[in-house]
Amino acid sequence: MSKIKKDELKTELFRNENLEPAKQKNDFEIDAGCSTDDAINEKYIRGDVRIVTEQARYPLGTIKELINSEKYKIDPTFQRRRRWNVERKSNLIESFIMNIPIPPIFLYEEDYASYEVMDGQQRLSAIYEFYENKYALEGLQEWKELNGKKYSELPDRIKAGIDRRYISSIILLQETAKTKEDAQRLKQLVFDRINSGGIQLEPQESRNAVYAGPLNDLCKELSEKLTLKKLWFFLDHEELKDSNSEILEGKNEQESWDIVCEQSEYYRKMDDVELVLRFFAYRQLDKFPRSLPLRNILDRFLQKGNSFPSTVLDEYRKLFISTIDLVYEVLGNKAFQLYRKDARASTDSYKWSLQPLKVVYDPIMYAFSQKTDYAEQLISDENKNDFMKSLEELYKENGSLFSGRKTTPTDTLRRMNLMLNHLTDFLS
Repeated sequence: MSKIKKDELKTELFRNENLEPAKQKNDFEIDAGCSTDDAINEKYIRGDVRIVTEQARYPLGTIKELINSEKYKIDPTFQRRRRWNVERKSNLIESFIMNIPIPPIFLYEEDYASYEVMDGQQRLSAIYEFYENKYALEGLQEWKELNGKKYSELPDRIKAGIDRRYISSIILLQETAKTKEDAQRLKQLVFDRINSGGIQLEPQESRNAVYAGPLNDLCKELSEKLTLKKLWFFLDHEELKDSNSEILEGKNEQESWDIVCEQSEYYRKMDDVELVLRFFAYRQLDKFPRSLPLRNILDRFLQKGNSFPSTVLDEYRKLFISTIDLVYEVLGNKAFQLYRKDARASTDSYKWSLQPLKVVYDPIMYAFSQKTDYAEQLISDENKNDFMKSLEELYKENGSLFSGRKTTPTDTLRRMNLMLNHLTDFLS
């Protein structure tokens, strides 16, 4: 079989899996021929991209009822995963005790008297969980006497003081957008702007906010696949099992891994969602300019991929599941680890990295996705052992290419083709 060029992929694409961008006008841009003062003034008079708001205040004691109702959606698709630890939640409660002003939450009126939480998910969750006695206060500086106490254990005066505090809200009214498409775009725009001065959004959190759509939803769905969790979060699982095994006691396999992931910083930053996106985007990595950073490639692919027909997304779902399951069956926990020189050893010895690495994930997933028809041959015990040994030699001979510094599109393409050629040779 002829070798694939280092910087060119031979991916067989699905029907309508086309990256050629359709010519579309950005509603937030002014046509080049219409940028006169009169045209700009007319745009302002029409109210284009102008937010209609009102304000409200909610007593903290009503937050629990508010979240339990069907009128408030606390986790719309553009929100990031929860990232606050107990100490940060406790600091919020301490601020209420001391009556320190808290920034308002932002709501979007999805329907009359029905709202989405655009910004403030972490604050509302912290308040709700405190009233539900789901955590005890810790790390308080001004009210150290309250450390270790849950809401129900607080002195009566302290509870009453918290209950009478309010959290303010700014509500974007339904009149802000003329269509559902306008509404989604404006929500994403506002979410991105109000978060630009707060906790820095990670790349995938930003994509989730700005490029919400069917492909983004699929990436989030597939990131919950148990096999992916086992391969990417196995080290977190071992650490949690060793340090706090009672948390996992009595839980089934899926529940156990869900708990592990929720406590992982990688999960909170949506790194696992990005892994799924990388798998789809890198099928056509050679179609992007070599000078374009990989982060921008993922942005552009997701933006375009959200318009792929459902038939392509169905094929994507099947391909990812069959690939990740095959990788797990053949390589087990070492699937995305790198066999490399032991920096601590004085001799020229090698060992497997502890953490899974993206420089291994990308080529392994790409190569196996092209060979799912050979699953039965690959999963035989003899072949599994032989392929693992052949991988060790491959990594030893190409150690520099798998360096963490080699992160350009060209480097990534070379690793993908190297792995595909290696797997092809092994199978033949």
